[in-house]
Amino acid sequence: MKTVDAEAPLAAAKVRCREIGEHDIPSVTDLLVSGFPRRSRRYWARALERLSRHATPAGLPKLGYLLEHDGATVGVILLIFSTIACKSGSTVRCNVSSWYVQPAFSAYAPLLALRAARHKDLTYVNVSPAPHTRKTIEAQGFVRYCNGQLLTLPLFSRRCPPVRIVPMDRVRRSDDPVSAAEFDMLAAHAALGCVCLWCTSENETIPFIFLPRRGAKGLVPVLQLVYCRDLRDFVRFAGPIGRYLAVRGRPLVLLDAPGPVPGLVGHYFEGNGPKYFKGPVKPRLGDLAFTEGVLFGG
Repeated sequence: MKTVDAEAPLAAAKVRCREIGEHDIPSVTDLLVSGFPRRSRRYWARALERLSRHATPAGLPKLGYLLEHDGATVGVILLIFSTIACKSGSTVRCNVSSWYVQPAFSAYAPLLALRAARHKDLTYVNVSPAPHTRKTIEAQGFVRYCNGQLLTLPLFSRRCPPVRIVPMDRVRRSDDPVSAAEFDMLAAHAALGCVCLWCTSENETIPFIFLPRRGAKGLVPVLQLVYCRDLRDFVRFAGPIGRYLAVRGRPLVLLDAPGPVPGLVGHYFEGNGPKYFKGPVKPRLGDLAFTEGVLFGG
């Protein structure tokens, strides 16, 4: 990051870091538009509107933090705090997203990073770090936990025991607290445009969430796997899931993986889509629930 000029100490006295409020949304939108020129104002307006409606756990920032200088917004970091369903009940996770500071104030960017990651008992993830930011986030204590992605044609996977693919709107909410929390998570993702499915057999019901993505150069559209209980579940049910998706015009699935996955037909891209975490619990592959791709869209 750039250094500031000799008047920095005077400027620093006027710089403060605070939580983003709803009244800050216009100035935060302006700053994000200037900091991420490839994203439109419409994109950021939708992102902030969705984040405002997101079910943030109590006591945590709704939108994130900003840097303010003489009443002007000069830096921003968006944070997505979410309750994630798991086998033991639920856990809270934070997706660190969309961090930008005006060049004249770049020396004060660590204020945002320190404030954002001050909850030491929570796990933070950064799932879309720009290449030029990776050394910075590693210096902040983030560790890479995913270093590649597999683009697969699951319809060609081996057959599995009889299973029925059921869309979200045909499944009833269970009375079991853990299953109900998972159902609510799928319902929230379906409302955000994700493809949510349940694989049902005689002995079990397994959920999956896929995020629609544009195909490269406008070719065949892709679904990104953003939630399953275990990647082994996707491998196990890949054939019927793939055929269900293929007849609906979406034969390709992208998923995070440590390398080529036995049982899945496709191509592994080493170094594509690296992901980082910081905190007590290493995220598992196959769980990107409520991260920025889902909430903010493409």
